[in-house]
Amino acid sequence: MKVKSLFLVFLLSVSSFSFASVYKSSAEASYYAEKYHGRKTASGESFNMYAMTCAHKTLPFGTLLRVTNLSNNKSVDVRVNDRGPFVKGREIDVSKAAAQKLGMIKSGTARVRIEIIDKKESEAQALAKSNGKISGVKSLVLSQPQSAPGTFWDIQVASFSNYENANKLAQALLKNGFENVYFQKTSSVTRVVLKKIPDSSRKSVEDKLLEKGHSGFLVKKSI
Repeated sequence: MKVKSLFLVFLLSVSSFSFASVYKSSAEASYYAEKYHGRKTASGESFNMYAMTCAHKTLPFGTLLRVTNLSNNKSVDVRVNDRGPFVKGREIDVSKAAAQKLGMIKSGTARVRIEIIDKKESEAQALAKSNGKISGVKSLVLSQPQSAPGTFWDIQVASFSNYENANKLAQALLKNGFENVYFQKTSSVTRVVLKKIPDSSRKSVEDKLLEKGHSGFLVKKSI
């Protein structure tokens, strides 16, 4: 099979997609571990209690969060790949490895601050909150910028803490006919991005992503 365009762009600093904003200044976190290790998450991934991931009721899969334990000021960056927790009053379930870094293994729960590291995902969440709920594809599509003739766009399809998962997605995108597939690597995640999409082609690329089940993409003007 002819490989079209797979470029590796390793960014040592946080890329232009990154932006931290407070989502919850005080919320209750819990964690899950051995009982669920290896089971399939709501995103389709296998839950790995040693990975830096978390469950949230509404935030889009792939959202990168910074969670800070308010009692000891310890922080960890985690990626949303599951739904939960389904206990009243709890906002987030982190993996066992993340809970260890937060110093909450003994207590089981902790009061935390939650920040959304990705600006566009924060805007999508704000839109969803104004509508009263996350409505999946509709909310995310509405949060994308308006068309601008002559402009080129970068479309972030997803981000992963595990490079192998990012590579699997990139190969799947190539197999499905997508071009200009890039990796953007930060200190904590690898993002899979479609680069330099002409404005005239953006709508068809977005429609194709939705058709293939990629609803959580983020769009930004190319630099």
